Amino acid sequence: MSLTDPLHALDARRSVPSKQLGEPGPDDATLLRMLASAVRVPDHGKLVPFRFIRIQGDARHALGEYLAARTLHLDPAAADAVIAKDRARFSHAPVIITVVARLTSGHKVPEQEQLLTAGSVCFALLQSAQALGFGAQWLTGWMAYDDAVAETLGLAANERIAGFIHIGTPLLDAPERERPDPAALLSDWAPHA
Repeated sequence: MSLTDPLHALDARRSVPSKQLGEPGPDDATLLRMLASAVRVPDHGKLVPFRFIRIQGDARHALGEYLAARTLHLDPAAADAVIAKDRARFSHAPVIITVVARLTSGHKVPEQEQLLTAGSVCFALLQSAQALGFGAQWLTGWMAYDDAVAETLGLAANERIAGFIHIGTPLLDAPERERPDPAALLSDWAPHA
């Protein structure tokens, strides 16, 4: 595929596993450039129903220690391997951007649309990271849905974690994987006679 193909960036998108993301990560100016592209998503009502929390440096390891403790709290019989996995979840990529959905209930724009906007930001951030030569992976996991984790990260009652976007320099070329055939997913609607 030619680099002049206008769809090349979309067609070439790959997730790089967070364990395969190393230093360097984006510096402040580069990260802000990525975010400037990521916020250009459909936003019905101009609510800006999202915000960002950056996790980097020692904060990654502190969050990992918190997750390990939280795992033990939730399951005192958790296996050592499970605890170790949770401890290391945020220790690989040098920068993790938590995309937080800020949901306004009772607004004419349904909360579902607001959440979809935040999800679009996650995808756009993946695209902008790759466009600038970084690898990225969008992860959630149990911690994205845990109230105590949300409180630890400073989320308000109307906020939800849309995703943790792990960003860094790829330590390997992410392989292509099988993709669905769009023709098999497409149907045409016609009114009933």
